[in-house]
Amino acid sequence: MIRIVLVDDQELVRTGLRTLAERDGDISVVAEAGTGRSGLSRVRELRPDVVLMDIRMPEMDGLEATRAIVADPALTGVRVLVLTTFDEDEHVFEAIRSGAAGYLLKDISPDELRHAIRVVAAGESLLSPQVTARVMRALVAGPPRQDARRLEGLTDREREVLEQVGRGLTNDEIARELYLSPATARTYVSRLLAKLDARDRAALIVLAYETGLVRPGA
Repeated sequence: MIRIVLVDDQELVRTGLRTLAERDGDISVVAEAGTGRSGLSRVRELRPDVVLMDIRMPEMDGLEATRAIVADPALTGVRVLVLTTFDEDEHVFEAIRSGAAGYLLKDISPDELRHAIRVVAAGESLLSPQVTARVMRALVAGPPRQDARRLEGLTDREREVLEQVGRGLTNDEIARELYLSPATARTYVSRLLAKLDARDRAALIVLAYETGLVRPGA
């Protein structure tokens, strides 16, 4: 059973999300909250698998709450999935930089919502191609924002894998692209997370762009 906390300032939205999320029986909403501050409190209390987090909320917005969750060592296993009506580039990018494992707009289908929860709960990142790819290309189009020397400790193969992660490929797609087994691809990604001190796949994507390893349009 995947345990989730819903954080959204609209009760009607929370009710709808609960109904849709729990439909198949493998996802359970263990708590709801109407502000970022109360949501953070419930997350610390219950330590769910996934938090569905709105951005615009009173007291504490979803980005600040996400940063607090990511920074708390006691909540290492908690994954944040940002779900919002806002599709402005800066919100998407800031959500990912804050440590969110995924970003979805509220116009997604019920099946897409449940799929996203399952993917994030399994430890993967879910970055909607139609939203995130555009953001990465727009906001990282300038000079690299991180020192490329951060990648100096990687082997040539690890750099190749990081490049494919940065392009948004899944582990299975990386395996096909680089002629690896899926298990080997997963091992490389896990090794990159450890070597680069990255929380999750989303952080690796940001790092690949910000160090200039992946360039817009490449």
